[in-house]
Amino acid sequence: MRYLRPAATAAASLVLLLATDGAGVSAEATAPVAAVVPRVRATVLPDRAGPPAPRIRDLYTGAAFDACTAPPLDTLRLWRDASPYGAVGIYTSGSQRGCAQPRLTADWVRQARGMGWHFLPVHVGLQAPCSDLKGKPRRIDPARAAQQGRDEAAEAVRGLMSVGLGTGSPVFLDIESYPMRDPACGQAVVDFTLGWTQGLHAVGYRSGFYSSLDSGIADLAAAARAGSSPLPDTLWYARWDDHADTVGGGALTPELWADRQRVHQYRGNVEETYGGATLTVDRNQVDAPLAG
Repeated sequence: MRYLRPAATAAASLVLLLATDGAGVSAEATAPVAAVVPRVRATVLPDRAGPPAPRIRDLYTGAAFDACTAPPLDTLRLWRDASPYGAVGIYTSGSQRGCAQPRLTADWVRQARGMGWHFLPVHVGLQAPCSDLKGKPRRIDPARAAQQGRDEAAEAVRGLMSVGLGTGSPVFLDIESYPMRDPACGQAVVDFTLGWTQGLHAVGYRSGFYSSLDSGIADLAAAARAGSSPLPDTLWYARWDDHADTVGGGALTPELWADRQRVHQYRGNVEETYGGATLTVDRNQVDAPLAG
């Protein structure tokens, strides 16, 4: 995961709309009406199954790390005893994952779970149409964004099943930071995410969404206020401010995803050593249901 603050972060101030009830917005939510044209419009897709009730509600509050590749089990054992972490991000699927996953199997998950680890599964697929990431060249097609999101959800479910993570588990769509110059780009990300959520909900999995607080999260917050649905169940927002909390900020205001539905990546690419074992990780604070 990469967090870069876009140059046009002031665009986040343009996305406040009249609040409406939605999957990510509390019923009491209210917000001022914007005096400018919003970045995203409301999109509503049928959500036939509704938000799923997880078979295992693995509600976790505490520290988590994610590393580019699943660590050795011996390292996890040492870190479970010596580190502050109780949850680990794992890249279970996606055509644009940054690292190979030679260890990530159902047996690895089973043994790590037996040590007491909780999991944040991540899917790295298509990126924003306006993304400038050269290492992830495949992009969302705005004309087919919702269907592409559903297709990626099906791929993500196959990845979860291959490592033994059952229905009710969340999987986080990784949309890396993108420039905020083009509203059509933000709309494509929103439509893709709604299709992703629809696809996961239809087969009993929970939807998660990861992005920078200043790009993907800002656009999704605007979509929530506009009444778009179905919205992801949990947001994982990147802001490297060294604050181990889930209070949000910017466009992610207190009434959005307020019912223990947040993960905060607050520092990235740091080297840490516990029990003599060293990993390069991103640091996260979690207050959300994780995979079971």
